[in-house]
Amino acid sequence: MDNLLVFTLEDNEILEHYFLISKNNVSEKEYKKYVKKYPVLENEDIYVLKNINKKQREELEKVIVKPLLAMDIITNKEKNAQIIQGMIQIVPDEYKQDVLNLTIDTIKQIPEQQLIFFVNTAYTILENSFGDMINNLEISAVKQELINLGVNMDDYQTRYIIKVGLQMIGIAFVSMASAITIMLLSSKVAAKLSKNLRDQVFKKVLKFSNKEFREFSTASLITRSTNDIQQIQMLIGMLFRVVVYAPIMGIGGFLRVLGNSHTSMAWIIGMAILIILAIVMVLFIVAMPKFKKLQDLIDKLNLVSREILTGLPVIRAFNKEKTEESRFDVASQNLMKTNIFVNKAMSIMMPALMLVMNTISIAIVWFGGKNVDAGVMQVGDMMAFIQYTMQIVMSFLMISLISIMLPRASVSANRINDVLETEPSILDPEKEVEFNKEKIGYVEFKNVSFRYPDADTEILEDINFTAKPRSNYGNNRKHGKWKIYNSKFNTTFL
Repeated sequence: MDNLLVFTLEDNEILEHYFLISKNNVSEKEYKKYVKKYPVLENEDIYVLKNINKKQREELEKVIVKPLLAMDIITNKEKNAQIIQGMIQIVPDEYKQDVLNLTIDTIKQIPEQQLIFFVNTAYTILENSFGDMINNLEISAVKQELINLGVNMDDYQTRYIIKVGLQMIGIAFVSMASAITIMLLSSKVAAKLSKNLRDQVFKKVLKFSNKEFREFSTASLITRSTNDIQQIQMLIGMLFRVVVYAPIMGIGGFLRVLGNSHTSMAWIIGMAILIILAIVMVLFIVAMPKFKKLQDLIDKLNLVSREILTGLPVIRAFNKEKTEESRFDVASQNLMKTNIFVNKAMSIMMPALMLVMNTISIAIVWFGGKNVDAGVMQVGDMMAFIQYTMQIVMSFLMISLISIMLPRASVSANRINDVLETEPSILDPEKEVEFNKEKIGYVEFKNVSFRYPDADTEILEDINFTAKPRSNYGNNRKHGKWKIYNSKFNTTFL
């Protein structure tokens, strides 16, 4: 600590975060505990870091890193020979010998202001020369200090690996539990939505008249109530699992790349994302029209199947089995061809995306290898960059997998929406009309007109008549006798 404080003017800012350990100021039990952890304590007093929060630790790192690195370079010249040689190449010739002869004792004789200027200048030179690797120099200085304290680095690193390993196992279990929970919740939500849609479609269809049934064939309504709703259920089940997980992976990887990796290769990630988006967009443009056609062809197949099955006695009676087989075969072949086209288009996606991922890995190794060779990047940083990049790309891959299901589900949603938004042509009164008990058994038409849905004019116009029960209602009801009075023609029918 005394040597470190030589290289800084901020002694109080550093010392306030430490307390001095000696036999005189701690109990015997605590002393033995510290001796076990730091054996050098038997020969000299040591400073131990207080229990400080994250903000205080960050403030301490700002003021201690430069003097710590300077002290390590001066006191461990053999270990830092390469660094010293690099500094000698930069300083003027008249100062080169002074740099080689620097010791803690000689540095103490230098005026403080000049010494601090020298430390800041040297640190700036190191930052410019070593770039991101200066962090490793700082870690090496801390490691050397731990060795000086008598710490067994093998045990120290083993404890660290066990600690981090247990944290990773814990995170893996939490991730597994979260994934299971998300799957259960998403499946429940998707199934509930599917049930509600079927109920709404069924209730809507019950209100349809012949006009609406001509617009939506029975086969089409069956397909919309089953296959189309199933497509939406599958999409929702997958969407809840991916829509949260994938962005977290992507954003997390992106932040790690910017914060802890070599940002000069960030262009590789941008290029990869643009290529992935281009592949997905091309497939969307090619496959989207086919998805709508696919659902229409399923309608057609269901229609042909229903007509054949319901009209089977008539078909056999007129010996038309071959003709109907040909109809069914044509509908089935058209559906098969469209399905094959869609599946071929979508099957290109995964190989193309995997090619992008592997090309990215090669690009990172190629350009990262050059940075490693130039000494501005470490192999570990390059491997971390590959990991984070794959994490970002995988998030886009997961979203791309959803894009395979999205077009077909979108078409299905529009088809279901068409049914739900169709207003029946025959509507019940908004308010119930109070029934006149004196007219029990009456059937009365007032100003009734009728035309077929595709007709231009009414075939019945302004019809008014009343169907009255006979006065002896109870006796005549079983014989089906009713008295009908048509006011327009002044005629009574029995």
